[in-house]
Amino acid sequence: MKGQVCSEVEVDVAANKAWELYGTLELAKFIEQKLPLIHKIEVVQGDGGVGTILNLVFVPGTPGLSSYKEKYTKVDDEKHIKEAEVIKGGYLDYGFTMYKIRVEIIDKAHNNNECVIKSTIEYEVKDEVASSVTDLVTIKPLEDIAKLAKTHLEAV
Repeated sequence: MKGQVCSEVEVDVAANKAWELYGTLELAKFIEQKLPLIHKIEVVQGDGGVGTILNLVFVPGTPGLSSYKEKYTKVDDEKHIKEAEVIKGGYLDYGFTMYKIRVEIIDKAHNNNECVIKSTIEYEVKDEVASSVTDLVTIKPLEDIAKLAKTHLEAV
C-alpha cells in the first residue's frame, strides 16, 4: 500500500530566508531545541548535503517511535527542496518499506516576501500490516516544525 500526506504553512518571509534554515543542518538544531517530541538529533555523517545521515532520538513515551536514522537523498538549493528517507529503525521496524519526508519552500508568485513551507510524507507499507500501522503516519510533527519555523523566521 502506498500513501501520501502533506501540509502547507504560509510564511511572511522570502523563500531564500526560509531556505537558510530548512536547507542546512540548522534545521536539525532548531528542531532539537523547539520540538518536544525530539530528545536529540545526531549527525552520523555528512555536512547537510545529499548523503547526510541523521539519527533522531525521540523522548521516551513517544507513541510508536524511539529512534530512527534518515538519509538526505535530495538537497536542491535552486528549487528549495530537501528529501530524506528513513534508512534504519522507526517506521521500517513496523513494516514500512519506504518512508520519505520532502520539504519544499515555495515562493509566492505575487509577493517576494512570502513563501509556503510545504511538507510531504510519502510511504509504502506491506499490505499485511497496513491496517495496523498507517495510523503512525501523521503530518502533524512536520506541520508543527513549519509553524515554529514561521514564528522564528518572521521574528528575525
